[in-house]
Amino acid sequence: MIEDKNQNRTDLGSLGEFGLIDHLTKNFTIKQKSTIKGVGDDAAVMDFKKEQVVVTTDMLVEGVHFDLSYAPLKHLGYKAIIVNLSDVYAMNAQATQVTVSIAVSNRFPLEALEELYAGIETAAKIYNIDVVGGDTTSSTTGLIISVTAIGVVDAKKVVYRNGAKPNDLLVVTGDLGAAYMGLQVLEREKEVFKVNPNNQPELDNYTYIIERQLKPEARKDIVKLLHELGVKPTSMIDISDGLSSEIMHLCKHSKVGCDLYENKIPLDPQVISTCEEFKIDSTTVALNGGEDYELLFTISQEDFPKIKGNPNFTVIGFMKEEAAGMHLITRAETSIPLKAQGWNALNN
Repeated sequence: MIEDKNQNRTDLGSLGEFGLIDHLTKNFTIKQKSTIKGVGDDAAVMDFKKEQVVVTTDMLVEGVHFDLSYAPLKHLGYKAIIVNLSDVYAMNAQATQVTVSIAVSNRFPLEALEELYAGIETAAKIYNIDVVGGDTTSSTTGLIISVTAIGVVDAKKVVYRNGAKPNDLLVVTGDLGAAYMGLQVLEREKEVFKVNPNNQPELDNYTYIIERQLKPEARKDIVKLLHELGVKPTSMIDISDGLSSEIMHLCKHSKVGCDLYENKIPLDPQVISTCEEFKIDSTTVALNGGEDYELLFTISQEDFPKIKGNPNFTVIGFMKEEAAGMHLITRAETSIPLKAQGWNALNN
């Protein structure tokens, strides 16, 4: 939140569009055998042999999806890649390439975009993907980032949202609600900073939840783990808009109902303590917070022994006939209809 007033500032107009692209992409190297031609021609060329290709696109808009008063540009570049890779992994696929397009206003110097692309480059290295193209243009409203991710999957292994059956188990990876609570802490500190710019933010007690907000990770490891365990989910989705919304997507596409058990929802202790501090119900946060980028999937009961006791997985619910509806079973064992109250960009 403290800006260095002595930064070097290189005007983007001094490079021109193609010079800017060349400058920002000069450090990207090709790692995937399927990448025949990456950045530098009219189009990328890829060869996927006999595998099926999955493609997904996400757009991040300043003032809607991120706030640069507390989101470092390097973290933002990293996150922009992660949110797309998460959708690829939700198909039980492996991500292989991305394209990155940005629209940027003249308030951003070259050095700022170098920071953004350093985050993109870091994500590409860690997740072993190739950046194979994109576009740059000007913006009158700030920064806009659009990423398209490409992945591959064996036709027999692809998992859709529509395969859940009654009596399947509902499973989630990791823990929920941390990204939302990290956002609440950052928003609070932003307001404090506005009142007193000399006041340094106190974030030591919130490191986990802030990292989950600013630098989330996609669950590439889960796709590999499920394969090693011999488990193919019957349906799968990533948790970007909140647990309740994603459950309702699975139920709608699969034409099933669901009982979700409140006492099974995995919460990190830092989420629980921060919820208490903010006087927010932790279950509400897990259901509606979003941006967790964990995987939510269903499995047949016969696969339960394969995942039982694995710390990566928590069984949180049970799929039922469609007529039974979708319900949260509370700790008091009462049944409450599930509602989709997750984050909606079109309502902001």
